[in-house]
Amino acid sequence: MDRATETVGEVVFRQVRADIIAGTLAPGSKIKLEQAKARYSISVSSLREILTRLTAENLVRAEGQKGFEVSPASEQELLELADLRIVLEVHAMERAFAAGDLEWEGRVVAAYHRLAAAERSLLSGDASRTIDWVRCDWQFHHAIVSACNSETLMANLSSVFDRFLRYHLLAKNFRGQAVCDDHRSLFQAALARDLDASKQVIRQHVMSGVDHILTAFKPKRR
Repeated sequence: MDRATETVGEVVFRQVRADIIAGTLAPGSKIKLEQAKARYSISVSSLREILTRLTAENLVRAEGQKGFEVSPASEQELLELADLRIVLEVHAMERAFAAGDLEWEGRVVAAYHRLAAAERSLLSGDASRTIDWVRCDWQFHHAIVSACNSETLMANLSSVFDRFLRYHLLAKNFRGQAVCDDHRSLFQAALARDLDASKQVIRQHVMSGVDHILTAFKPKRR
């Protein structure tokens, strides 16, 4: 959908979803409809529809007559999301490496250079670039799989990526040089269309992120 023609409901849907992923709406917190109505400038009935849509992504839980709450964060969900992300991303890369053309390579190169610039700023101590880095990180991974030619696969991977990202943002700190090294290795492997090397990097990249989150944030066990 063209954002210029989005309805108010679609705009608010994206805002609420972004606030959950960013941790602005904290895991396990109750969503009080009257307060949310004022915050997002939308009717209670429309807000209920939006929250119901977000339950399909497991970002919100419906509590029957009690209303809605932001889905809690847990170690079990984090590990499940890590496994799903690896499976989906590797499958998408396999298809993209087979179908990618020069235009695809250009997207990968451009996305990597934007990401590397944001990472250099963070390594120098410029924490103001954190949000830029989050966006560039998503764009880089998206660019690598963008030639997979499957809207369904891309939609599922994007949903899992965002839910996994929520845990990174709850951990609140940048992983440093190690994550930069992962991205450089993935960039090189992708341009070489080396699927075995890319699989190895993705698995290492995702599971190192899990270790970092479990140390920095310590989500509850369930």
